[in-house]
Amino acid sequence: MVAIPAMNENDDRVDLQQMRYVVAVAETRNFTRAAERCSVVQSSLSHRIASLERELGVQLFARSSRRVELTSAGTAFVAGARECLAAAERAAADAAAATGVVRGRLAVGVIVTTAAVDVPEVLQRYRARHPDVRVVLRSGRSDELAAAIRDGELDIAFLGLPEGERPSGVETVVLDHDAHALVVPAGHRLAGASRVTLPEIAGETFVDFVAGTPARAQSDRAFAAAGLVRDVAYEAAVVELILRLIARGLCVGLLPSAYIRPLAADHPELALVRVVDGPRRVEYLAWSRFNPSPATRAMLGVLGVTPPTAPLLRRMST
Repeated sequence: MVAIPAMNENDDRVDLQQMRYVVAVAETRNFTRAAERCSVVQSSLSHRIASLERELGVQLFARSSRRVELTSAGTAFVAGARECLAAAERAAADAAAATGVVRGRLAVGVIVTTAAVDVPEVLQRYRARHPDVRVVLRSGRSDELAAAIRDGELDIAFLGLPEGERPSGVETVVLDHDAHALVVPAGHRLAGASRVTLPEIAGETFVDFVAGTPARAQSDRAFAAAGLVRDVAYEAAVVELILRLIARGLCVGLLPSAYIRPLAADHPELALVRVVDGPRRVEYLAWSRFNPSPATRAMLGVLGVTPPTAPLLRRMST
């Protein structure tokens, strides 16, 4: 943290708005964009930051006509400012919750193959019940989202992990268990099969998620447990690219059946086959173990969860 010098009664004190301005410039690396984000004219934002730097006796930003970068003192200040802003936001939310009104911010994480819940529908219901909460959504890998919850960057997330693996350091409930389906081109030799086994498909050329991710681990572990080696020639981070590669006849893939089956109706160029000994995954709802915010508790209520361990319906309903 930056040491803030002592100030007399006539000095300007560091306030939350100044902290917001500094954080906005740090994140956008541009005074104009930061002013737009904060809904203030740039001259006012620049003046307040310059005033803050004078009070602190340090330079927070290195500036040129083309670049804006944090100094070492600025980096330290921003870390503390984020903590102060989060604490102030939480205090305001707690005060509002005491009157029965939920306010504040809810940061939600989601994997792209979430199937146990209809996330947009859940967010719609949440907004209808709690219109004063600002909801932000972030997609990513299950391990990254769980880490973001532990670090306080996310409040709640929808995750998917290989069967037998649980998220660590967070509260969880199981949403659903699911088996992967084999996805092949419509003209593939296995397109009409009712079922296949891993030994029967191990010789195929595969597309899968990026190595080292939880989504990839689900298939890798299944083949390793069966003592099989497969050729993953194509790696992709998004499902759309995976399906396009399969549709072109370049490869086959394994995807969670609950996620891929609804999509298959819109892709006649693809066929799905049940894999009797294939990968399995578990979908989880995860949230912070440390004092969930009123906005988080409100989302758990929308989902039918009473913290910390009440069961959740496998499928959400309106």
